[in-house]
Parts: sequence; structure tokens; C-alpha cells
Amino acid sequence: MGYLRKLKGETANRISSLVYMGPAIIFMIFLIGIPFIQVIWDSFHTKSLTNPTLKGFAGLENFKQVLSDPLFMNNLKNTVVWTVLSVLGELILGLIVGIALNQRIKGRVVFRSLIIVPWIVPIAVAGLTWTWMLNPDYGIVNYLLVKTGLIDHSVYWLGKTTTSLLAVTFINIWRTFPYWVISILAGLQSIPEDLNEASVIDGANIFQRFCHVTLPGLKNVLTTLIFMHIIWTSVNFDFIWITTEGGPNYSSETLPIMIYRFAMKNYDIGKSSALSVIIIAILLLLFAIVPLAKFATRKIKEVA
Repeated sequence: MGYLRKLKGETANRISSLVYMGPAIIFMIFLIGIPFIQVIWDSFHTKSLTNPTLKGFAGLENFKQVLSDPLFMNNLKNTVVWTVLSVLGELILGLIVGIALNQRIKGRVVFRSLIIVPWIVPIAVAGLTWTWMLNPDYGIVNYLLVKTGLIDHSVYWLGKTTTSLLAVTFINIWRTFPYWVISILAGLQSIPEDLNEASVIDGANIFQRFCHVTLPGLKNVLTTLIFMHIIWTSVNFDFIWITTEGGPNYSSETLPIMIYRFAMKNYDIGKSSALSVIIIAILLLLFAIVPLAKFATRKIKEVA
């Protein structure tokens, strides 16, 4: 009897949990599930916004056309550079500033409050502001660089094929690293102070404490941040579009910009959906490699 009563109680708890979660599940199905299935469906069909009669099953033709596009490899390379440099810059800057603001310094509450400002600035505002600041004619950045002698003349940072992608990446790092700082600060404050004190007593220097106390304590936080921002950055559209629109001469165009060009300029929904599926597949493959590598490493150690 006691077992049956316990079983009924567990069943009731599961049912009540599903009831409470129901609205959220339904919302996520309509927000993400149905559009996701629609994208996959469209990727295997011919579909045009300007010609409703142009429709039908296309098989893998959309994928072949996307992969054979002359700009695909260029945009894939730009996406990789944009994502890797952005995440790496945010990680390094976030760690430096986060550790600095975790110290007992005068006015750290004020600094902690101000550091979040770039993150809360709307992307459109931040993008347009930096576009003005980097302008070669009246931008404050060029003015300061020329006055300090770092450059001889004004540079059109967003208008040169050699600097446009790096300039947009710098702007993205500036806006996003405060999120890393706040998250890293929370992780640092969860590390027991006794560990740092014990490492100091044992004679560990700053670098040793960072490697053996700070980094292990931040492992979960940093892993989560890295995975999240790889996804967010690789599919980011608005920042690049606001500042350069992928130019000049496609030098800063990434795969999300290419999707927009297929869908909203060429009105080819089939090809834009196919490219979207390709990006999803690349990200899934990327994130599958990490656990597979850990599993393989563990098995090799067990065998050894």
C-alpha cells in the first residue's frame, strides 16, 4: 500500500509539472519548433517570394547551389575569423577586467556599475555610434590616433577590405565583454577564499594561483560562456549589417549576411533555408566533437 501511495504521488507530481510547464512548452513549439521544421522543409524545395508559381521538390539542388556559390568559402572563412576572434577577445578581456574588479579596490562598486553600460546599449545605437566614431573625416578615433602619432593619416576602418572585418570584430568585443565580466565576477565570488589563502601560504605566485585556483574554479562558467557565445556570434547578423552590410566587396560578409542576401535581395527562400540548415549542421558537428573527444580521451586512459 505504501509503495502504491508513493507511486501515485510521483505520478501526480509529474502530471502537475507538465501542466505548469505546458504553456511554456507550447510557446517554444510555436516560437522555435514550427519555424525550424519549416526551414528544413523549405531547404528541400524551390520557393521564391516574387514568383509563387516557382515551387516544387528540389532535393539537394539548393544545397549544391549554395556550396558552389563563389562567395560561400569566403563567407565561411569570414564567419570563422569573426567568431574565433570575437570569443577569444571577449574571453581575455572579460578575465582581465573580471579579476581586476574582484579585487578590493576603491570605487569598485562604481566600476562594476559602469562596466555593464556597453552591454545594455542597443545594438543599433552602438553600431551607428561606432560608425560615426570610425569615420575618416570627422571620427574621434582617427583624430586621436593621428594626434598621438600612432597613424600618419585617417583610415577608413570600415571601408577597407583589409580592416573592415577586424573593425567590426573590435566593436563586437567592446559591446559583449561586459557580459563576460559580470558572469566571471559571479564565478570568482563562488571560489572559497580559503583556497587562495592556502595557495599564498604554500608560496604560489600570481600565475600559479591563476592556473591552479582561479581557472579550475571558473571552468563551468567559462565553458558555458564559450559555447553560448560561439553560437550567438556565429549567427549574429545585426552588428555587421548596421556597420558594413558585409562590405566592402564582401570582405566582412558572413554566412548570416549571405542568408539575408539570398532571402531578402534574391528572394530565394529555398537557398536561404538550405544555408541555414548548413550552419545548424556545422554548429551541431562542432559541439559533438567536444564530448566525443572527451569520451575518446577517457577510454584511451582506461586502456592505458
